Amino acid sequence: MAGWGSETHMPHSPTVEKLEKQFEELRSQLEDSGKLRERIRAVAMEIESATRLMHSSLLLIHHSRSISDILEKVKQQIGVLRELYNKLAEIIRECPDQYYRYHADWKSETQTVVSLLSFIHWLETGTLLVHTDAEEKLGLNPTEFGLDIEDYLIGICFMSNELPRYVVNQVTAGDYECPRKVLKFLTDLNAAFRMLNLRNDFLRKKFDGMKYDLRRVEEVYYDVKIRGLAANRESAGKEGDP
Repeated sequence: MAGWGSETHMPHSPTVEKLEKQFEELRSQLEDSGKLRERIRAVAMEIESATRLMHSSLLLIHHSRSISDILEKVKQQIGVLRELYNKLAEIIRECPDQYYRYHADWKSETQTVVSLLSFIHWLETGTLLVHTDAEEKLGLNPTEFGLDIEDYLIGICFMSNELPRYVVNQVTAGDYECPRKVLKFLTDLNAAFRMLNLRNDFLRKKFDGMKYDLRRVEEVYYDVKIRGLAANRESAGKEGDP
């Protein structure tokens, strides 16, 4: 009779073999997914680096009324972003229908990108950068690798956060019409957001922050209006006309 210490070799049952085969397949899938995610994160880090350069340059907007040179420098990074998003799209093409499985690995960077692009667009045109134009600037194909709607909306909310500071600095520099223009823009944007049925999530919280931005700009606008600064500037301009 075999002792307690002896090994008993039992043949693998079909159930055990099936279990091992499944977990071997799962291990392989997890390894492939991990490698893919590392490639995605590497590109996302490059996107973050490009946005840091853009943001540091755009900060100069708050200290200067001459913006053409600043924007020219900042816009050089848009070409870099297009190349990076093209690389990202190529990686995602390797795993069809898996966009939202990996979306979290680049969504934060994309929201920042939208914020910067929309701020640049507003500085140039005074209007909102619409979703399709944002996709076009980044060279995205909506049928293959598009710009997520929530990423776009959150990016617009981030852009809104820059406007109160911009207004204060512009008024300090003597541009008393800026509050009126920004107030009109934010009022229209706020009304447009109210058309959306927002859940109690991160996007809703960012929209609530936009309402605070609007309130801050309103305060600056009414302060300028009460002091008669805009009117005084217009009068001074008329008196200086030949």
